[in-house]
Amino acid sequence: MMMPDVPEWALWPWWLPSVLALAFGLAALAPLGQQVLQRGVVFIDLAVAQAAAAAALWWAWWQDHPGPWSVRGAALVGALLAAAWVSQLARRHPAHREALIGLVYVLGAALAVLGASQAPHGREHLSALLAADVLWADWPQVGWLAALAIGSQCWQRWSTGRAMGVGSDAVFYAWFAVVASLTVGMLGLWLVFAGLIVPARLLALNWRTWWVASATLAVGSVGLVVSGVFDWPSGACVMAALAVLGLLARPWGGCRQKTS
Repeated sequence: MMMPDVPEWALWPWWLPSVLALAFGLAALAPLGQQVLQRGVVFIDLAVAQAAAAAALWWAWWQDHPGPWSVRGAALVGALLAAAWVSQLARRHPAHREALIGLVYVLGAALAVLGASQAPHGREHLSALLAADVLWADWPQVGWLAALAIGSQCWQRWSTGRAMGVGSDAVFYAWFAVVASLTVGMLGLWLVFAGLIVPARLLALNWRTWWVASATLAVGSVGLVVSGVFDWPSGACVMAALAVLGLLARPWGGCRQKTS
């Protein structure tokens, strides 16, 4: 008896890197998202990640087909500079920090579009940086995202119980720049933003950490399945699924955190 053909997208080993990339990416971003909301700098991801994208695009134009490590280095420099700028704006102008950080994002977006117009295949690179195709994540990317997830968890343990002082700010903004510059190339800017905000919102609604991790990964995986079935862009599908989760989430008595 002949077995029916199984679609390629349904084969589990083929799916494993994309699911793990999504899981580790969310684990790397979630602790930072909590700090983003607590500090009132929601636009920091867009600003820093957009600066990383702009730096990568202009470096690709300047060097003419640079290697991937060279591009990542340029993105990291751009992210660190933007993070330092955002840190100063948030400290010096607390009443207008969101508006000013938003303008940093606008400036980065303008520079990214200009860089894309100059670099070979720049428009394709810009599109991938905005909404990467997570469905095609490979094992090296999974390894990088796993390392970032471990780093974020270590940073969270170190920062727990510390006041938001100058030293804490410096470490936060520096680590945020590292995570943003690397994840934006693997997950895309918009998915990185969703990965920061959605888990942080669920935690703010007193969901237990385990439920937040399970819900975001499950809903994100649904987006991957929809992408595979209908051959739609995976980044957009996962973003849409996470956005719906964040918009519809409500405090859930069965998974409230215990308070003392």
